[in-house]
Amino acid sequence: MPQLARRLFALPPDLEGAARSWIEHGERTPRAPRFASSVVLLRDSPTGLETWLGYRPGSSPLGVLAFPGGSLEASDDDAVGWLGPPPQYWAEQMGTADVGLARRHVVGAVRELFEETGILLAGPDLATTVEATSTSEWMRARVAVAEQEKSFTEVLAKRGLSVRTDLLKPLVNWLSPDFAHRRFNTRYFAATVPMNQQPSLLASKGVWGRWVCVRKVIEGRNTSTLGDEVGQENTVGRTLGQLLVPGSEIMLEKMASSNGCIAYLSYKRKAHVYQPKLVEEDGQLMLEVEAAKTVAGEPQRER
Repeated sequence: MPQLARRLFALPPDLEGAARSWIEHGERTPRAPRFASSVVLLRDSPTGLETWLGYRPGSSPLGVLAFPGGSLEASDDDAVGWLGPPPQYWAEQMGTADVGLARRHVVGAVRELFEETGILLAGPDLATTVEATSTSEWMRARVAVAEQEKSFTEVLAKRGLSVRTDLLKPLVNWLSPDFAHRRFNTRYFAATVPMNQQPSLLASKGVWGRWVCVRKVIEGRNTSTLGDEVGQENTVGRTLGQLLVPGSEIMLEKMASSNGCIAYLSYKRKAHVYQPKLVEEDGQLMLEVEAAKTVAGEPQRER
């Protein structure tokens, strides 16, 4: 395990009310978190590593801007064609004895990525992936899955496809702060884009999403450039730390310091649960995280 350092992050504006209530009324039993999966989509470019970020309407435990993802669904337990490492392998990688849950996280990750970006980690065999998933037919399938008119497993079975679990790489496990009203226990995965696929926004509810150069995003973290571009009421004028949850910001830092896709994906990570804690620093509420140091200085403070 890399050396952990105390990091301080801005408290996202949409969590301020819950944080104040937690302090004023005394700590209570935290609300039970929902299990969630998220996929960090990666590609190399001439300016460095890029990832896909999207805007999330409402108050999402994944952040206002986040990697594709969402909570697991009952249908993620359905029978599905499966290629690549078995669920037992994923349970070991995630550090859990619950093989069924590990399987659900993997299926949920592939489903959420498909819903939100159209990227489909599936194929008829281990040597092939689906191509040209940008058609209107595929968009209708995405909308049907997102609105739960059809299950993801039905969509795959109808086309003779199996999930390509070998195309996913396990990353980290983040738990929402105890005081938050909506809490996720999120497993993050990474993937690169299969041949002849391109991400696109979901027709029914996509607002903003695009490839971002990770290095440029981190360099501009103290500006509101990205939030202003998104152009929503809860993004304009806000810095990176006010738009992302700490886990996403730390992952972006690590991507920015890595030497491309292969280097980032091949880095060995041990199963570990990270969770931001509410602290008061100089009269200001902030989130404290024990996380591996990726940039010089300790403690770190991002505003």
